[in-house]
Amino acid sequence: MSGPVASYLDGDAGGRLHLHHGPIDLVIGVDGAVSRELENYYRQHAYALAYRRFRTVLDELVAELPLLRSPAVPHGPEPRGDIARRMMAAVRPYGGDCFITPMAAVAGAVADTVLAAMLDGFAPDNRPRRIYVNNGGDIALHLDAGAEFRVGIAREDGADLGAFAIDADGPTRGIATSGRGGRSLSMGIADSVTALAGSAAEADAAATMIGNAVDLPDHPSVMRMPADQVKDDSDLGSRLVVTDCGALSHAEIGRALDAGCATGETLRSRGLVHRAALFLKDQGRVIIGARAWSRHAAIAGDETLCLNRSYARS
Repeated sequence: MSGPVASYLDGDAGGRLHLHHGPIDLVIGVDGAVSRELENYYRQHAYALAYRRFRTVLDELVAELPLLRSPAVPHGPEPRGDIARRMMAAVRPYGGDCFITPMAAVAGAVADTVLAAMLDGFAPDNRPRRIYVNNGGDIALHLDAGAEFRVGIAREDGADLGAFAIDADGPTRGIATSGRGGRSLSMGIADSVTALAGSAAEADAAATMIGNAVDLPDHPSVMRMPADQVKDDSDLGSRLVVTDCGALSHAEIGRALDAGCATGETLRSRGLVHRAALFLKDQGRVIIGARAWSRHAAIAGDETLCLNRSYARS
């Protein structure tokens, strides 16, 4: 495997930074300053900090994989590394009630860690107003006063399903998408669950749990296989994961989404998620969506999450 690689997605140093190493792909954007010259300085300084931190990320994760692939329990062993500790902290609130491993929060935790490394290199009164780190659709955000980030949600065929707007005044600093057909395996049948939380790692764990809850156990149209037969190194072991979801009635789709919403509302009441949008077939649900949900596309510079494949694009 080759080492970490950095490149500019938009063709010059004034665009977004792409960091790649093994299975990890980050897209980083930095903006918001009183002048173009200052913004360019902020951007280049932040990108240098991001790359410096990114160089060891994969090795740190590999070093603790046995623990990170083990079920989280309330008083279990504590990881050593910063990323692994973020992963464990995000999933441990669930460990006493259900099966979850720290790998449920890995993408979000990596994004949070790289964002933190950039912010540590700036004084609080002399830094960009907005930074985002997008790890395959799991996004860590920094927003200072006046900054906003919008996330458009679309189906794979490009159909617009609306957008979340996040501003600096609110508590949300993390976004994650989970579901059947994404980069990870799912025990539920949701096409997509997008969760907003206090950090990307927290959103990652919440999206996983809500996505697992969108389900119709024993339904004949839902195909399942042991996870380790689908992906031999899966942290889910022999637990059944969904491999296909056939035709469902309108009522069945609604029942599955309602189950996911019930879990989402429980997580919201515990402070583990702020908002969420759930989609299955031709139906969707929004948890606490009156303020959060709108029917407009993402503005330039923000991100569009594509259902089923859990990736982002500008």
